[in-house]
Amino acid sequence: MELFDVYSLWNIEPVKAKGCHVWDNEGNEYLDLYGGHAVISIGHSHPVYIKAISDQVEKIGFYSNSVLNSLQKTLAQKLGEQSGYTDYSLFLCNSGAEANENALKLASFYTGKSRVIAFKEAFHGRTSGAVAITDNPDIQSPFNSGHEVTFSTLNDIASVEAELNKGDVAAVIIEGIQGVAGIFVPEAEFLQQLDQLCKKHNVPLILDEIQSGYGRSGKFFAHQFADIKPDLITTAKGMGNGFPIGGLLISPKFEAKKGMLGTTFGGNHLACAAAIAVLDVIKDESLVDNAASVGEYLKEKLLNINGVVDVRGYGLMLGIEFKPEYSSVRNQLLFESHIFTGGAKNNIMRLLPPLSITKEEIDIFIDELIKKLN
Repeated sequence: MELFDVYSLWNIEPVKAKGCHVWDNEGNEYLDLYGGHAVISIGHSHPVYIKAISDQVEKIGFYSNSVLNSLQKTLAQKLGEQSGYTDYSLFLCNSGAEANENALKLASFYTGKSRVIAFKEAFHGRTSGAVAITDNPDIQSPFNSGHEVTFSTLNDIASVEAELNKGDVAAVIIEGIQGVAGIFVPEAEFLQQLDQLCKKHNVPLILDEIQSGYGRSGKFFAHQFADIKPDLITTAKGMGNGFPIGGLLISPKFEAKKGMLGTTFGGNHLACAAAIAVLDVIKDESLVDNAASVGEYLKEKLLNINGVVDVRGYGLMLGIEFKPEYSSVRNQLLFESHIFTGGAKNNIMRLLPPLSITKEEIDIFIDELIKKLN
């Protein structure tokens, strides 16, 4: 049997990692400014994380959600305290796409309606409902086309209001920062107006913080720059630092009913142990503050580099737009300088490093980037 060939792969096999560095099977060391697609939040192979998972697997690694699991309550309490959402409830699942599916389902239960407002250039996942609210026809099969979805324009409140006025909307979903699109940030005033409109129409507002959450922006959640409290918040990626886990934060307005949501593997003992360790490290090492300060340092450096057209985003979720002639710079950084970065379009680079990255490591990247652009 062979693997189903759906991924475009770099000819690199990482076999070891520590902090913000990875090593391949030939012994080459790389600086990681991609974080496995924003997943590595506290750094690779953090000792607190390793111990938590190792200790837990010696006790019990898994049992179903038909029994008590005190680790789930501990995780919910710590997440509530660190995010500022102590009055919300937590539903645990396995991934960001699954979190979004359950958010949409819960919103539809609440409103009794089915149409969803999403945004142009959005990416919300690859399961059925998540694909339907993703603005990319290339990943939508005919099966996904049955959902009722309208794509409004980011930062254009009139386009949303016109749809909400029709009275048939189940939910509005928006990313805290659009990632796959190339790092586009919803304006604070737009998010505030969106929040007010959703409240006016009693339509749940879902904030997809799967990539932008868990401190990456310099706030625990990116929407907190706008000082709003959405009805539902989805999270994953950095939540487990590589261990699969997702979550849905649910406002008190929603009533839980037995059986309305469910999952086999979600919130299992190992996943919770990993996620608790992540929160402990984020708090103890002040990684949200580090993301804010190092991110600002990085942004200032980038804006002074010839060939850079724009730098967008907050904290350690930044998009660098280059002049078109520099579209090959990511390949050069990877294969010549051994630095991992992310991409969005031909001339946009995404930086999503571990939140523990230092200014000294940023300087290494900046020096190499300047060399490639000169």
